[in-house]
Amino acid sequence: MTLRRLAPILALSLLTVALAGCNKPAPTPEPKVEAPAPKPAVEAPAPTPAEPAAAEAAAAKPGGVPELKLPTLDNGEFDLAAHRGKWVVVNFWATWCAPCLKEMPELSAMDAMREHIEVIGLAYEEIDAADMRAFLKKRPVVYPIAIVDTYDPPKAFDTPRGLPTTYLVGPDGKIVDKFMGPVTAAMIEGAIAKAGGPAAPAEAKPSRS
Repeated sequence: MTLRRLAPILALSLLTVALAGCNKPAPTPEPKVEAPAPKPAVEAPAPTPAEPAAAEAAAAKPGGVPELKLPTLDNGEFDLAAHRGKWVVVNFWATWCAPCLKEMPELSAMDAMREHIEVIGLAYEEIDAADMRAFLKKRPVVYPIAIVDTYDPPKAFDTPRGLPTTYLVGPDGKIVDKFMGPVTAAMIEGAIAKAGGPAAPAEAKPSRS
């Protein structure tokens, strides 16, 4: 074969070698380094619900010793602790409550006539003092009235689920009984007698100045 004929073949061979040299070898894949697994989050302990003080937890139940200290509409103050030695009727009521209005005259008469019994009326409603005083001029009672904040009622008593709701507190300051619905003087005196109090009516108490 002549040199002239070999020349194209040699040129093609050299071109093939040159092209092969230009191709970079495929990079060797580096070993994959896995990221460390995230540490599991440490769960915060669930908050323990605040437990009411033992005195408050048991106050609204028979045998509990409630605390009650509120300003009254006669510009005074009612402090339940100051009435130790008496039977105290704590009456939750409202001006819009028909059964409450029906029992008020009898509670007022009992308060006036029974030396050993005191009544405190807790108005459980949103009403200002002026409107309450105007209401009481039409429906007067001899016992003191205090307006209760419906958003922050006395913690020593259960929040009323219905009105009227009445508690009977004994001379030792402990709750003796709880009444849901209207009460009468006979019911109160019966509860007092059952708890060991005087069954017979006591002499009328002197009027409040």
